Amino acid sequence: MVRLALYQPDIPQNMGTLLRFGACLNVPVDVIGPTGFDMSDRSLKRAAMDYITRSDLTRHISFDRFLDSDQRKSGRLILSTTKATTIYTDFEFLQGDIILLGRESSGVPEHVVQASDAQIKIPMARDVRSLNIAVAGAMIIGEALRQTGYFDDRTGSEASVSDKTA
Repeated sequence: MVRLALYQPDIPQNMGTLLRFGACLNVPVDVIGPTGFDMSDRSLKRAAMDYITRSDLTRHISFDRFLDSDQRKSGRLILSTTKATTIYTDFEFLQGDIILLGRESSGVPEHVVQASDAQIKIPMARDVRSLNIAVAGAMIIGEALRQTGYFDDRTGSEASVSDKTA
C-alpha cells in the first residue's frame, strides 16, 4: 500500500482535500506536526467533509517521531520537491512507498531532504513556482497507485461509477 505524508501543512483546505482523496482511494495519510492551523479548524472539516471520519489518518507530533513510527519503517520515503531531478513518472514506485509533501509556504528543511530515500518532481512550465499541494499530491499518488497495480482490480470503483451515472 502507498501512503501519503504531509510535512507541517499550512493550509487546512489542502489537507482536507488530501484527506478526502485518501479516503476515496484507500490511501493512508500521515500528518507530521506541528500544523499551521488548529486540527479542529472549520476549513479542514469543510474541505474533508464527512470523509474525515473515513480517512486513515495518523498524526505525528514531530518529524523525529514520524521517523521512529511503524508507518515510516514500512517503506521508502519519497519526497516531492521542485528541486529534484527525477520526474515522478520516470520513478519506479513500490508497494509501501510513502510520498512526502512539504509545507505549502516553505517546503521542507534540509534534514528532511537528507532523511528521504529519493526525491521526485513534477515538470512544470518555466517561470512558475509550484502547483497547489493537493493537486501535486493527487498527481503523484495517482501515478504510484497505477504503477503498483491499485487500479488493476476495478470491481468496486466501476460499480460505484455506474451506479451514479445510471
